This record gives sequence, structure tokens and C-alpha cells, in this order.
Amino acid sequence: MPLILTEEQVMLKDAVHGFLSENAPIKHLRQLRDSRDADGVSRDLWRAFGEMGFAGVIIGEEHGGSGLGAVEAGVIAESLGRTLTPSPFLGSSVLSATVLKEVGNTDQQFWLSKIAAGEAIVSLAVDEGPKHAPHKFTTRYERSGNGFKLDGAKAMVLDGHIADSLIVAAQGDDGLSLFLINPKTVGVKVERTVMVDAHNAARITLSNVEVDADALLGEVGGGQAALDKALSLGRAVTAASLNGAGDQAFHITVEYLKTRQQFGKLIGEFQALQHRAAHLYTELELTKAATLGALQAVDEGKGGADLSTSIAKAKAGRVAELAVQEGVQMHGGVGMTDEFDIGLFMKRVRVLNETLGDSHYHLNRLATARGY
Repeated sequence: MPLILTEEQVMLKDAVHGFLSENAPIKHLRQLRDSRDADGVSRDLWRAFGEMGFAGVIIGEEHGGSGLGAVEAGVIAESLGRTLTPSPFLGSSVLSATVLKEVGNTDQQFWLSKIAAGEAIVSLAVDEGPKHAPHKFTTRYERSGNGFKLDGAKAMVLDGHIADSLIVAAQGDDGLSLFLINPKTVGVKVERTVMVDAHNAARITLSNVEVDADALLGEVGGGQAALDKALSLGRAVTAASLNGAGDQAFHITVEYLKTRQQFGKLIGEFQALQHRAAHLYTELELTKAATLGALQAVDEGKGGADLSTSIAKAKAGRVAELAVQEGVQMHGGVGMTDEFDIGLFMKRVRVLNETLGDSHYHLNRLATARGY
């Protein structure tokens, strides 16, 4: 399949870019950060996301969504990376929506229509430590009466502090299971964590949390496949956000090279900086191709799609980091000041790199899959 967007996907890209540029430019992030907003995201903007059809991009039309695919989700995520917009899109519209589509029953899929409308935030609680480790759980569940009891803790739960519902992954004697839990349930403690890029996540502690049997998503011990599918799509979508942030940082830097003068010349005239910019441009284009290829593989259900998403995430993480580092250096000392946006991109890339596994995690995953 050609590594280019279709005409409809280009139209979606233009629509998302226009919407975010008008309603959530970078100053939107600054306003939320500087006002110490209690939520850290705009509920009004999330509802508008739903009205535009963006929040339900991968949700079926029967639930009020657009019924589109991974490529379209990546298009939206890329624009979010360009504008640094704090949004529940990754956690709710991609990760949680995928799980609900895969193993949610009719009653549980009620949340899909709420997500598609931008009326609800549902967070997937997977990781438990400082690094992504989706197959190492200490959070446990056991049968209790007509339901289950859960104990454990989760970290880096995207938008967990404002979630209307939580999807919790836990290990038991029967295997990995997924539970849909009200964050106000007795025994659930939610602590907001403001990350370095002014986006938000939460720590979730579960202490003897009792839930009914209808909180179980799918079969007991049958949550692994749905979780793997959600994480695979999430990694490719996160790679798209990294592409957006890295590419925008590159464009900001190029504009600076065209206007900043030193020794009576525009610094963009210096050959050394031209070479660095040219190298960065080629790396960004290669990364966009790898990411689009991974998103297309997910849509087509290819056997190697999961590893393709790891390739995209690893490559996007390294190149986006190069883009922001070069951007700050080419700006000189002012690049580290809050007045210039380039530093905000560096912080966002740092967080996106850790989200759903950094480049080291994914390179190790690829090596293991190939028997190295």
C-alpha cells in the first residue's frame, strides 16, 4: 500500500489542524498550566472534539462514532502533537475505546457513545512502575462472593484524575483480566500527577476494592488479547504524536534560522547549520513513512503489525528527541527559556517517549522477537 494519505485522510488532516490551530494553539496549554487548572484539560474542548467527530474516530457509527481506522487516529494524534494540546484522545478514544470494542458487552459499550460525543473520559490503567511493563503486574484480583476483589496500584494512568470510569488490568489465578471500575468505588484512591510537559496522569491505588461480576470485561482471564491490541494501536498513535511534535519543532527552528542574525548574517546561511537541518529533515520523513506504514498495517490486520508499531515508536521517539535537541541548540541560550515554545516541545517529546514504552523497550522487544 502506498505510504501516502488518501484524499479523505488529507481532508481530515486539514480539518483537525484548522480546528486545533483556532481553538487550542500552544497558548491553550500555557493558560491551563499557568492557571493551575484543576483538570489540566478543557472539558469544553473535549466536547467540541466529539461534535467534530474526532473523539469517536475509531468508534463504530452504531455508537455515534466515525467508524474510521488507525490511520485516521494517527492523523488526529499528529495534529495534537503539533499544538501540544492536552487531550484525553489517546487514553479514551484510542486505548479505552479499543478495549471496549473488543471485549465490552452491550451495557459496557455504553461508554463508547459517551466517548464519541466527548461527554466522558475513560482511562486505561496498565503500568505500575516508572517504565512501561505491560506484562508484569502486581495488581491482583480474586473471586469474592458474586464478584471480584482487587488490590494493587497503577502509575501513569492518562487523565486518570478526571476519568469517569477506569479500565484496570489485573492478574489472577485464571490469567489477565480487565475490569471496568467507577473511580469513586470504595477503596479506590486517585492522585493526580502533573508531568513535566504540563499534561496529566494519575496514580491509582486499589485497596480491597469490591466489584460486581458485571465489572468484568469479557471472560475471566481473557483480557490479554484485547489489551495487546489496544497497546499496539496506542503505540502507533503515540508515534504519530511524536512525529507531529518533532516536525513542528523542526519548522519553528527553520523559521528561527531564517530570521536570527549573527556576525551580520542570517544564521541559516551557515553551512554547518544547513547540514544539520537537512539531516533532520530526512530523518523526519523516514519516521513519518514508518509510522504511516505501521498504522496501515494495523488497519489491514497484518501479522507483523504489532512489531511494526514498535518500529514506529522506537524510530519516532529517537527522531523527535533529535528534533527538539537540535531546535534548542540552534536557538542558542534562549531556547531554554519559557518565552520560546521550543522548550515546551522538548518536554512533550520527553513524556511521549516514555508513554507506552521508550525506544529501548521497543528495540529490545524487536530483538527478542527475532531471537537475538
